[in-house]
Amino acid sequence: MEYPFLSHHGGTRGVTGSCHQLHLDPHTSLLVDCGLEQGSDAAPGAESAPLGFSIEGIQALIVTHVHLDHVGRIPALLAAGYRGPILCSEPSAKLLPLVLEDAYRLVVSSEPAQVARFLALLESLVTHLPFAQWHNLVEADGLVCRIRLQRAGHLLGSAYVECDVQRAGQEGSTRIVFSGDLGAPNNPLLRPVQPPERADLLVLESTYGDRLHPDRSERQQRLEAAIDRALADQGTILIPAFSLGRTQELLYELEDILHRKGLLSAEGGITGNDALIWSRLPIILDSPLALRITQAYRELHRFWSDEARQRLSEGRKPLAFEQLLCIDSHAKHQQVVNYLKSTGRPAIVIAGNGMCSGGRIVNYLKAMLGDSRHEVIFVGYQGRGTPGAVIQGSERAEGLVRVDLDGDMYEIRAKVMTLGGYSAHADQEGLVRFALGEGSVAKRVVLVHGEGEAKQGLAQAMVRRFAETGNEVDVCIAS
Repeated sequence: MEYPFLSHHGGTRGVTGSCHQLHLDPHTSLLVDCGLEQGSDAAPGAESAPLGFSIEGIQALIVTHVHLDHVGRIPALLAAGYRGPILCSEPSAKLLPLVLEDAYRLVVSSEPAQVARFLALLESLVTHLPFAQWHNLVEADGLVCRIRLQRAGHLLGSAYVECDVQRAGQEGSTRIVFSGDLGAPNNPLLRPVQPPERADLLVLESTYGDRLHPDRSERQQRLEAAIDRALADQGTILIPAFSLGRTQELLYELEDILHRKGLLSAEGGITGNDALIWSRLPIILDSPLALRITQAYRELHRFWSDEARQRLSEGRKPLAFEQLLCIDSHAKHQQVVNYLKSTGRPAIVIAGNGMCSGGRIVNYLKAMLGDSRHEVIFVGYQGRGTPGAVIQGSERAEGLVRVDLDGDMYEIRAKVMTLGGYSAHADQEGLVRFALGEGSVAKRVVLVHGEGEAKQGLAQAMVRRFAETGNEVDVCIAS
């Protein structure tokens, strides 16, 4: 068998479960991500299933970012006996225990001593690497492998992985690049993606490989217009959002809207009751996990974009502004739900989970979906069959729609809006541009992390675009 070669333990049937093994020789390999299959990709009981592959010879686990579809099987990996290093960026090293503690409590055990043992083991194995610097990982007879993390722009700390493999007797090295999840441009908190300088083999995500995103530059104006409409109706805006990434992006943009409204009011551009409402509008973050992650984001501000760090230097607090109210305890959560329902005071609520299938957003929906003064704004994908998808579908439906929340049916009379431009994944153009590279184009591309149509669409677009630039590429779909 010719080395190096790949085997896939997930991430080939859909958009979840990323887990790829790079075999360097018969006894040496690396694992890139160890993610959980979720939703329609997952078999029953997948979240608590054993690992499903041998850990023998794995020298290191390299984590591209800390979404569960890339790290959710780490508890199973450790249960199988893995005790090698877990390598990731510094932000990922800080966020990983937060994400996995929450998942461990839900799936494995909430017993405090067991959770503490798991976290202690996890943290003893995690080593963070700086971006853009080579790290020697394997140095054996006739084999050298080094890796480098580069910013992927998907969420704070996300990376793509460059592996440089040199074998005895080989002229030059083989460069294998794992994209992880690549972000879309113009994320206000994150620094942009720089394509790899070279890739002999590129393992590339294809989540949105068959589509182009709408222009992201106007999304903040659309969010502001939606808030103006809700304020006029004296209603509450409910934004279902996942705790990691999307929530922090929303807070950043809401702070900017409030900042600009404050400047306009001071200059006389907003007067009377409108100015008063905006100055008192509470932004309610109601998610214990999102609170902990947002605090970690604040502490990791040196990894923010230039624009975001500039705001800090001006004395602004993009993720800790004055009108932000953070709700931690369940008792306080219930008080806020009852208060907003009974008083009709305008507010913006961000709560999880993002697909309305659980979490604190459900209680807000139960209390407010039946009242047309309120509005639900979706900023993320809603999986088929989830309550979020049903609520989102009512936006275009004729007649009254009901949704099942915790076994009871609720009428949807609230306004519903889908706000585009918040995708955390690169579209077809971004993926093709990444494969075209910074210095030389990718020679061979393996597509993962996407539905069948997305992979096929991306493969066709890639072959066409490479040909237009006078290059050839070998594209295959992982299985």
